[in-house]
Amino acid sequence: MAMNTYDVLVIGAGVVGAAIARELSKYELSVCVMEKDEDVCSGTSKANSGIVHGGFDPAVGSVMAAMNIRGAELIRKLHKTLDFPYKQNGAMVLCFDEADRPALEDLYDRGVRNGVKDMAIISGTEARALEPAISEEVVAALHVPTSGVVCPFGMTIALSENAADNGVEFRFLTTVTGIEKTAAGYEVKTDQGDFSATYVVNAAGVYADTLHNMVCEEPLHIIPRRGEYVLMDKEVGTLVSHTIFQLPSRKGKGVLVTPTVHGNLLVGPNAFDVEDREATDTTSEGLEEIRAQALRSVPAIPFQKMITGFAGLRAVEKSGDFILGETADGFFDAAGIQSPGLTAAPVIGEYIAGLIAKKAAARKKDGFLAVRKGIPEVAKLSPEERAKLIAKRPDYGRIVCRCENISEGEILDAMNRTLGAVSMDGVKRRVRQGMGRCQAGFCTPGTIELIAKTLGISMNEVAKNRPGSEFIMGE
Repeated sequence: MAMNTYDVLVIGAGVVGAAIARELSKYELSVCVMEKDEDVCSGTSKANSGIVHGGFDPAVGSVMAAMNIRGAELIRKLHKTLDFPYKQNGAMVLCFDEADRPALEDLYDRGVRNGVKDMAIISGTEARALEPAISEEVVAALHVPTSGVVCPFGMTIALSENAADNGVEFRFLTTVTGIEKTAAGYEVKTDQGDFSATYVVNAAGVYADTLHNMVCEEPLHIIPRRGEYVLMDKEVGTLVSHTIFQLPSRKGKGVLVTPTVHGNLLVGPNAFDVEDREATDTTSEGLEEIRAQALRSVPAIPFQKMITGFAGLRAVEKSGDFILGETADGFFDAAGIQSPGLTAAPVIGEYIAGLIAKKAAARKKDGFLAVRKGIPEVAKLSPEERAKLIAKRPDYGRIVCRCENISEGEILDAMNRTLGAVSMDGVKRRVRQGMGRCQAGFCTPGTIELIAKTLGISMNEVAKNRPGSEFIMGE
């Protein structure tokens, strides 16, 4: 097979592209994933709520609804086989006014029809017994025990590494500039040369309409919807144990308050439709809006414990549902993937890969590696386990990031494994270096040195993420 020629090209290495690639790696197909950034998980997948949704919210009969329930089931299994952090902490949807109780009951009915198990409408008093920090104004709540939280980058990286271990090729810093139909399939033009493939999968997030419109007659229009978040110190991570929602409005599920899987407290998002597909800036107005809304649910949130703010973009298609399937001969869309897209990703992977495998009459591969082991988390080990690990590899005993207790060994692992990190953000998302209270204020110099040494580059070349974001200017 000529270089740059594949059976399948997947465009986009977010959680959906990664899930599709992993499913395709179960078949005897040559697969390549293209990504415009320097690493997987660089777009919407890195900046979202990290919620594994219960499934009560999507419209009955929608693609979203069916995929949400099955996706949540798959994540509960996958987090064990692929070794990424997940916790089933349950969710609560708060109702603040007796007049809104019918809307809460509608949500319950919708959940029942979607197949959500074990839900119940509880009184305000019962809700406060479970979550003492919620508002006195709460008159009732929908309790959803099947909801959970996940590490979105942990999940995306795990799916990607496992796909690569099963033979999928990844090409980074490769931007698609054109797609043309050929007799044999598609010619995909990029800033790194031309590629050809029999099948193309469009998993390009907020750019999915641009790619779709290069090939398909029926145009797609994606609106990037920016959501800002506030992340708080682990010191306040136990303020609530459930994910706390408000009754949804036309603009979405409102601001949520949730513990993260790593023990921080996360508040957000708001929702602004924007033109710019890279507009992930945060604003003081946005922060104020999040603050006002969140305090309605949990009045005691100590916003002075905020350690960082961030924003992500959701790819909203005007139909409001996922756009999935073969939209032109051999061209497959996974577009309009907004919430609950993270939850649905493993099922979207099964679905799209299944369609391609059927069309290509592809055989299942012998020897598919279903299991992936993550990087050891030294801080979570018992003293005995830690001593054993350090005896084998002393670099696990040298702490670089004090806030999160991340060792030199973990940072080296982040770079030296399958699809290893090549940037500071890549290291951060794999081992949480710089994600603690000081937000990399202390550990940046040491990490830059380790990255430069491991990758064999000068310290001036070490970047936050893509080229152009280097830390050191001049000697």
